[in-house]
Amino acid sequence: MPSPRNAVNPQPAAASRLDWDDLRYVLAVARAGSLSGAARALSVMHSTMLRRIDAVEEKLQVRVFERLRSGYVATEAGEALCRVAEQCEPLVAEAERRIVGGDTRLTGNLHVTTGFVVAQYLLPRPLVAFCTAHPDIDVEVQGARERLDLSRREADVAIRMSVEVPDYLVGRRLGDVDFRVYAWHNAPFVQSSKPKPRPVDKLVRDLPWICFQRGAQDRVYDRWLHANVPASSVAVRVDHFPTALSMVRTGIGVALLPEFMTREVDGLVPLSSPIEALRSPLWILTHPDLRHTARVRAFMQVVGDAMQQLL
Repeated sequence: MPSPRNAVNPQPAAASRLDWDDLRYVLAVARAGSLSGAARALSVMHSTMLRRIDAVEEKLQVRVFERLRSGYVATEAGEALCRVAEQCEPLVAEAERRIVGGDTRLTGNLHVTTGFVVAQYLLPRPLVAFCTAHPDIDVEVQGARERLDLSRREADVAIRMSVEVPDYLVGRRLGDVDFRVYAWHNAPFVQSSKPKPRPVDKLVRDLPWICFQRGAQDRVYDRWLHANVPASSVAVRVDHFPTALSMVRTGIGVALLPEFMTREVDGLVPLSSPIEALRSPLWILTHPDLRHTARVRAFMQVVGDAMQQLL
């Protein structure tokens, strides 16, 4: 007879029934393909992920994942659990949003997602003002290239540079962000501390460039760099704007940078006029179920107003 750990349709005892936490841990591992990736996604320790997956398999007396050198691969039983988890996930998220959405207290946790460059150069002062005014609200800011999903409660508020935003989110447009080509003042190819703006096609042809990762295509500036800067002109590639600025400081090349991050950086020299094709609206957004939550509403008002003044 086959071992019970190889069964596909387990019948656990009532005392060993799975809960939503079990399902979300299984789903996280299936999506990430590894314990470490799932641990990062759920903000838990690697050891916690291992313990939770082992506990699920012990409850069900079935193997949920095959442990391969290439990563964790769901078994037939694991795939069945993932299908159930994917059905439950939006329902749980909706319930959480509705409960949180009715919270009228200016206390609690607030998770904000935005890009690295906004988190580092545009958000700090408005955030300090908000935290000073509302010390009982615990704000967590996550700067990342990847966009977190507000409908899945991965974040409460998003601050995004984007021409378009999902129509299921609510919020407001704070203003527009312009981009120019910048160099460091003492780079060998900079002839003046206040050079006249040059046509972008000349800059692309004549100068070394600092670009983003080769496969990046998801942002408007990724696509612009890919379309306009040939590989032969690329001196180095980086993952985000703050690193690009660090490379510009060395004089190795020029970079495309948003204007707001350059205002307090002495030594940067703009070589172009604002590039019209790259003008990007900046939005502050939340899910409709959270718009009446007191801490969300206060954050969007205070921080939104302050950021609007900085653009």
